Amino acid sequence: MKFAIITHVLHKKLGNQYFAYAPYVREMNVWAKYVTEFMVVGAVKEQQPTPIDSCYSHPSISFFEVDTIDVLTWKSRIKAFVTLPRIVWQIFKAMYQADHIHLRCPGNIGLLGCFVQILFPSTPKTAKYAGNWDPKAKQPWSYRIQKWLLSNTFLTRKMKVLVYGEWEGNSKNIQPFYTATYWEAEKVPLKTLTFAGPIRFIFVGTLSQGKRPMYAVALVEALSKRGHEVHLELYGEGPERKVIEDYIIKNKLEALITLQGNQSQVAVKIAYQNSHFVVLPSQSEGWPKALAEGMFWGCVAVAPPISCVPFMLGHGNRGVLLHMQLESDVAQLEQLLNTEVVYFDQRKASANWSRNYTLDRFEKEIKEIVKTE
Repeated sequence: MKFAIITHVLHKKLGNQYFAYAPYVREMNVWAKYVTEFMVVGAVKEQQPTPIDSCYSHPSISFFEVDTIDVLTWKSRIKAFVTLPRIVWQIFKAMYQADHIHLRCPGNIGLLGCFVQILFPSTPKTAKYAGNWDPKAKQPWSYRIQKWLLSNTFLTRKMKVLVYGEWEGNSKNIQPFYTATYWEAEKVPLKTLTFAGPIRFIFVGTLSQGKRPMYAVALVEALSKRGHEVHLELYGEGPERKVIEDYIIKNKLEALITLQGNQSQVAVKIAYQNSHFVVLPSQSEGWPKALAEGMFWGCVAVAPPISCVPFMLGHGNRGVLLHMQLESDVAQLEQLLNTEVVYFDQRKASANWSRNYTLDRFEKEIKEIVKTE
C-alpha cells in the first residue's frame, strides 16, 4: 500500500533520514508498519534535529517537498500566493499515486489537502484532526473550513476523520479517537511521593501565549506566598521564554521556578515520575498530550475545561479544572494540598485512567482502520 501523508509539520533532513516532532513521528511510525511505501508532502530543511525530534522508521520514504506558508502578514500572503500552485501540484501528485491518503489537520497544508482530496472520491482516506473538535469552540476561519470539509459526506468520501472526544451532530465521516505515548511494557509501579519535600509542578509544551505558561508561574508563585513549599519546572521553548526569564529575575523566583528547555522523551518521563502535578493552562487543545503523559506517571492534572479535558480529568474527580481566576484556582490547589488522602486518591485514579491509552491499543486500532479498506 502506498500511503500519502499531507502535513504542515516541518521536517529536518540529516543524511538519508528525516526527522520531525517526536510525538507526531512516533504516531506515524505505527501507521508505517502496515504500508509498503511512505509518501510525505511536507516542508524539509537540512539541519540538525533537536532533542524533541525523532526519525521515521520506514525503509521506503518518498518526499514531496513544499514550502511552509502562512497568511499572518502581507509579505507572507504574497509568498503564499506565489508558492500555492506548486504546493497544490505536489499534493495532487502524491494523492494521485496513493492507495491511502492521510491528512494532518488543522494546518495550512492540511487545508489545501482538504480541497485537493475532493478530486479523489474513490481513494480511501483518513484525517487526524489534532485540534479541538468541539463545535462550540471559537476557532480561526481556516480551522472551521477544514472541519466543514472533513465532515461533508458529499465533498469528502471514503474518509475517516479521527477526532478527540465524542460530539453531538457529527457526520458519519467522524470517528472518536485518542493518542498515546507509552507502550504497555513501560507500565511500572508509580514512584512513591510524599508532601514532606517540595510539591513539584511540571509544565510541558511550547512557551507561547496560547499555552499560557505564565499562568503556571503565577499559580506556583501564589502558593509559595501562602507558605507552601513548591517548585515548578517548565519543559519546552518558545517566544514566552524571555518574558518568563525576566519575570523570574525581577521577582527573585530562581529557587522556585526552573526553565529546562527542550529535553528528550526520557528526561521528560523522569520529570513526570518525580512530579506531583502536571499543569497546562492552555487556551486551546485537542487531546492534551502533556496531561495524558503526566497522568500516566501519577501526576494530578491541572488544566482549564477545554475540549476533552473535563473527560480526561473525570470532571474534577481525578484532577483540577481551572477557572482561570488566580485566587479561585489557588484555593482549589490549596484544598488538595491540605487533604493528602484526596490527593493520593486522585493520583491513583489519574494513572489508572491514563494507562488505558497505550501505544499497543493505538496500534491495534490503526491496524483495524487499515484492514477495513
